[in-house]
Amino acid sequence: MKKLLLAVWLFMVVSTCQALSPYTSGTALPAAELQALMGAVEKRLQAEGFALLGRHLPKGLESGGVVLVTDTAMLQAIQAAGGSSIVAAAIRVGVQRDGRVSYTTPEYWYRAYLRQAYPQAEAAARSVQARLARALGPGNGFGGDVPADQLANYQYMTSMERFDSFRAELRAFGSFDEALQTVRKGLSNGVGATTKVYEVVMADRKLAVFGVALNEAARGEGWWVGKLGKAGLENMAALPYEIFIVDNKVYSLPGRYRIALAWPSLSMSEFMNIRYAPDVILQTMNKLADVQEQRPGD
Repeated sequence: MKKLLLAVWLFMVVSTCQALSPYTSGTALPAAELQALMGAVEKRLQAEGFALLGRHLPKGLESGGVVLVTDTAMLQAIQAAGGSSIVAAAIRVGVQRDGRVSYTTPEYWYRAYLRQAYPQAEAAARSVQARLARALGPGNGFGGDVPADQLANYQYMTSMERFDSFRAELRAFGSFDEALQTVRKGLSNGVGATTKVYEVVMADRKLAVFGVALNEAARGEGWWVGKLGKAGLENMAALPYEIFIVDNKVYSLPGRYRIALAWPSLSMSEFMNIRYAPDVILQTMNKLADVQEQRPGD
């Protein structure tokens, strides 16, 4: 009896401490032109019931691109969870020019973004995982690892933000519609050298999320992802960055959380190479939310 209880306890400890990786490698495709490779990936995803959201070709990162899709059951789970869980709406698939394919590991990202609502979405998340594996291949996890039970409150180190940091809030508007139109207008006008990659809007729940291409040559995603070297390019499915709306407020996850979650294996010295990126991203997202710059004395 004691041995049985010990075995059960050990199983529970191992299950609780299971480490998850942010990305899963798929089966490589025959080398071809990048747009053709992305098209082939899209067809495989559609065959498994995923809906296309868009394509992302990051400026300054010509080695690959990202296909964005979503899933009806997961959208329903996100709608039920409400709030900032809307940021989890897109499923991201990295496609490299040499034919390598990778995708965001559903359990990793849904545990991080749905947090306490994850148990109610677990069946849908497992379905997403199984269908991604059928479409693209059930490869190995990579990109680092984080214990599953730590993802809901993930923090790279004590001084850095978590998912629910107050610093994520950019601006409050008079209504959801006003916030939505402001962000849409900013993206359509290319404010801050940005373009829209995708959008998901749940008007009845007053929720919306946009994938944002950060195109500025000197300070955009090509700059900071490129400075991460091989790991930056391999984790292509981390992109694009997001801006999102909950009720009448516009948010964007702090870079010191969002980048760390996407690259958990990086050392502190490697993060120091892109130490200005979180502030640059925040400045760009503030422009999209039409946040007025505060001058000394205002």
